[in-house]
Amino acid sequence: MPLPRDVRDDIEGGLRAWLLELVTAGSDVVLDFSFWSRAMREDYRRLLEPAGVVPETIYLATDRSTVLARIRDRRGRHPDDYVLTEEVAS
Repeated sequence: MPLPRDVRDDIEGGLRAWLLELVTAGSDVVLDFSFWSRAMREDYRRLLEPAGVVPETIYLATDRSTVLARIRDRRGRHPDDYVLTEEVAS
């Protein structure tokens, strides 16, 4: 992490296609992404609009000290962890 742009785009393209397959088939889907930016949320709304899906965003408020403690606690626990520094999280 971070993945090269072309690899990330390929993975995301596959996930988006799978999402559309699932919702078109009538399945309920939960996307466990951060969706931290308004642009990303709007992008997925536009993707789902032609399928008649209106996404619901659930916001989980967490105070800053808890977030930073969680980042410190999980840093490097697994070989594939994305290392997020406190400076980046700020």
